[in-house]
Amino acid sequence: MEMSHSEKHDLMVRTILAFAVIVLAAALRLAPHPWNFTPVGAIALFSGAMVRDRRLAFLFPLLVMFATDALIGFNKLSPLVYASFLISVGIGRFLSYKPEVLRIAGATFLGALQFFLITNFGVWAFLNSYARTGAGLAECYVAGIPFFWNTLAGDAVYATLLFGGFAFAERLAPRLRPSGVSDSQVRY
Repeated sequence: MEMSHSEKHDLMVRTILAFAVIVLAAALRLAPHPWNFTPVGAIALFSGAMVRDRRLAFLFPLLVMFATDALIGFNKLSPLVYASFLISVGIGRFLSYKPEVLRIAGATFLGALQFFLITNFGVWAFLNSYARTGAGLAECYVAGIPFFWNTLAGDAVYATLLFGGFAFAERLAPRLRPSGVSDSQVRY
């Protein structure tokens, strides 16, 4: 079924608004913040859930990371961090049809958990900070727990702002909703 000109316009406006929200949130990555308390995980989930074009959904968080890393610096773990955020976009894609509060909360936890598992494995494997043994890996994960809580807290705060703000915008401007969604079907 082909979209009408009006539906294409509404989709374009929705995508532009989502990108604008992502850019605003990305600027917060450059502001002083506690370790791992950044908007990028939430941006990845939000992009996956709200940007209909799959290529753009995966591209937006990469652009955010690249632009901000160009200013604050890249490191040995950057490829793993980027890959982890792409996984979060994939998790967000599962929200695209039902972005309800409990589903967003579950996706936020899952995104933070996979980020913790992947990046701490990278610290153990590539930074020579821990013995290359099972005990060294366990020690690395235990040492990373405070960072996990910061990641989860940051993702939860920013996911609330991104998804909640977008839901508010959809309430104010129903044309922003995906076609066929009425007031009674919105469950944020």
